[in-house]
Amino acid sequence: MESKVAQELVTQVLYRMDESSRMVKIALRNVTEEEIWKRPNGASNSIGNLLLHLCGNMHQYAVSSLGKKEDIRERDKEFAIKGGMGKAELLKMLMDTVESAQEVISMIPVEEMMRNRKVQGFQLSGIGIMIHVTEHYSYHTGQIAFWAKQLRDQDLGFYSGIELGTKNEL
Repeated sequence: MESKVAQELVTQVLYRMDESSRMVKIALRNVTEEEIWKRPNGASNSIGNLLLHLCGNMHQYAVSSLGKKEDIRERDKEFAIKGGMGKAELLKMLMDTVESAQEVISMIPVEEMMRNRKVQGFQLSGIGIMIHVTEHYSYHTGQIAFWAKQLRDQDLGFYSGIELGTKNEL
């Protein structure tokens, strides 16, 4: 039973990460190279900064902590950069980071899911880290989508062709 639950958790985490990746790719198709670094206001980040932030956070939590690799993150730089990288480079960096994180997550043994460790000052189990990576990616995917919609004044069509009004089956 325990291994089936763990496997289902991993399957769902990987699925949600793939969904966020799909949505980020759609959002990026709808913005220009210049808009990648545009900030809505002084208290907000550009899409470029959010992509760098996702890479840093995902590497720190999943690749470094769960994968037992050196923590190389420089968080302040993720928000300080104001340009210099294009959409293709940023997207490749994110997809490479997602792939590395998913490799680690897909191979994590149950005992590592249960083991507590300190990440970014927080005490988390491996499961807590997997949940954090998933929800953090989803949260910033929503910000990227919102900003892309604001810039283009159009729906991104994430669920085109799917009837979302369908009632649940009991």
